[in-house]
Amino acid sequence: MREQPIFSTRAHVFQIDPNTKKNWVPTSKHAVTVSYFYDSTRNVYRIISLDGSKAIINSTISPNMTFTKTSQKFGQWADSRANTVYGLGFSSEHHLTKFAEKFQEFKEAARLAKEKSQEKMELTSTPSQESAGGDIQSPLTPESINGTDDERTIPEVTQNSEPRAEPTQNALPFTHSSAINKHWEAELATLKGNNAKLTAALLESTANVKQWKQQLAAYQEEAERLHKRVSELECMSNQANAVQSHKSELNQKIQELETTLKKKEEEIERLKEEVEHAKDLQDQKDSLSQKLQEVETHNKEMEGQLSDFEQRLEKSQTEQDTFRNNLKTLLEILDGKIFELTELRDNLAKLIECS
Repeated sequence: MREQPIFSTRAHVFQIDPNTKKNWVPTSKHAVTVSYFYDSTRNVYRIISLDGSKAIINSTISPNMTFTKTSQKFGQWADSRANTVYGLGFSSEHHLTKFAEKFQEFKEAARLAKEKSQEKMELTSTPSQESAGGDIQSPLTPESINGTDDERTIPEVTQNSEPRAEPTQNALPFTHSSAINKHWEAELATLKGNNAKLTAALLESTANVKQWKQQLAAYQEEAERLHKRVSELECMSNQANAVQSHKSELNQKIQELETTLKKKEEEIERLKEEVEHAKDLQDQKDSLSQKLQEVETHNKEMEGQLSDFEQRLEKSQTEQDTFRNNLKTLLEILDGKIFELTELRDNLAKLIECS
């Protein structure tokens, strides 16, 4: 295959509305593969994109093209050959920047290739012009073959002038001049016959050239049609390669997702263990809460008993205070009685002493 993909990416494809020249018309329902192709035979770079079997982009890069970024994820370029403007919407700014860099790189390569081609054409055309200088100055025409009226009269002028010139120089006899005239007449007749043959050959060649041009045009149209068909088939083949490459990328992504899924499953197992541990902690918390309630109930009971004890203690203290008061009163009474007995003893003693 002479044309190979050298860079591929995925984007949404748009074309400018041919009526309004302002609005964008999407040519793909979803993101498709957009590829740069290089034709090593013709030294040409192209941008090609297929939506199924339909070519939605077939743009040949020329040195006068310009790729313009209109936003962070959208870029466009004008194709004068296709008489349209293409637009590409990318998934990220990185993909847009990469595509724009490749566009500039291949545009510069196309410019260099065009300059080299022009230099080669100039080098090949210069020697041919030098070798065919006489033909360029006197092109092959029916007049040049048959001779114009002035050219056809030159031999007659010569045969009239030479007899006048020769006698003065060489003093030749008149019979020699007649022989020269007959010789020139024979040469003239021969030249006229050759001119007639060449004229017929030229007319026949002209007719053949016209026929060959028609056949060449038909062959060129057929070759162009076959070339387009081959290009479409090559694009389809390259699209299949791009699909295979995309499939490989998807397989790699699937493997990455499976690895991530495995890690997530392991994390889920770890979280389950933590949940079970949390349940155990919850059970322990419930048990401790129940024990705490029992302790609180026991504390309440102890507080009740303490209140009873305090009431009893207060009652006992009250009784003790009452007993002390009674005992104090009794002691006071007893002190009075003792005092009275003492006075009675003293009086009895005095009475005894007096008696």
